[in-house]
This record gives sequence, C-alpha cells and structure tokens, in this order.
Amino acid sequence: MELCDTVRIQLRNFCQQDLEDMYEFCSQPEIETVGWTAHKSVDVTKKVLAQWIQDENIFAIVYKNENKVIGYIAIHEDSEEGRLDTKELGFALNKQYRRQGIMSEAIHCILDYIFSKDILYVWACCIQDNISSKNLIEKIGFKFMQEGVFFSESFKKELPSYEYRMCKSDWLTKN
Repeated sequence: MELCDTVRIQLRNFCQQDLEDMYEFCSQPEIETVGWTAHKSVDVTKKVLAQWIQDENIFAIVYKNENKVIGYIAIHEDSEEGRLDTKELGFALNKQYRRQGIMSEAIHCILDYIFSKDILYVWACCIQDNISSKNLIEKIGFKFMQEGVFFSESFKKELPSYEYRMCKSDWLTKN
C-alpha cells in the first residue's frame, strides 16, 4: 500500500527488494539512538524485513530521486493504555539523509493520514540521548508530556525517554 507521495518521498509498505537499502540504514551505528542495536549482518535484516512486510502499518521512506529506501516510519498501537483513539509513531532515517527535512515531511504525511481516521492522539517518544529526534518532534509541534522509560528488547535494559503528544484538534488547527 502506498500511503503518501510528495515531491521528494513516497511512503509505502516494505517489500523483499528493499533488503539492501534497509540493511544500509539498519546497520549504521547511529540507528541505536532509536533504542535497538545496529544490524550486524544481512541475515538479521532479512528477519526484521519479513516482519515489516507483514505489518501494514510500517512504511518504507523512499527517496524518489534515487528510488532508494532511506528509512522507515511506523504507526503503532497505544502501548501504555491500549486506547483505540491513540497511536504511537516510530521512525528512523539513514544518516546520509538527515537534516534535509525528509523525516519532517514523512511525519506530516503520517499525521495527515492518522488524523483522517477516528484517532484523537498520537504519541512520539525518543530516547533522551537522541537530541535530533527530540528537536524534530518539538519542531513539528508535539507537546512534551513527561519523562518516561523505554524498555529496549535489543539492549535488554530500560532507557530514559521523553514522551510527546499531538492532539488531532491541534494538528487540524495548525494544518
């Protein structure tokens, strides 16, 4: 499924042909700022890709100029209270494409899509050491709600996090 198509990017579900591009960004040490370990082999990426292909709410960010997958953005269920009117975002981008407004563009597409449904709140959280994501989340207009803790399965430990929320009414007013 294609979710969004802008001048620079396309958001679509993952497919087998994305393996090489996905391995490129998932193996970068910088990926660990999202709370999971960098992939040490293509076999690890193959397993994750198989899961992402099955999940219709995880989208490849395709940089159209190069027809290359440069990251992902995901819509997750509410992990705290299981609310049906609430979603959470997850995202990561190949380090070579950061600071160009690409992730901001992808998040805007996702929020337009989510808030066209019966969703009232979207949470975006980041590890406290991930200053780039913190700044991006704030720039988009998410409101800081609280400090929290994220349990990383990859690292087998809790990591301190910042938790932000966007309300549908705020998004529709601002956009």
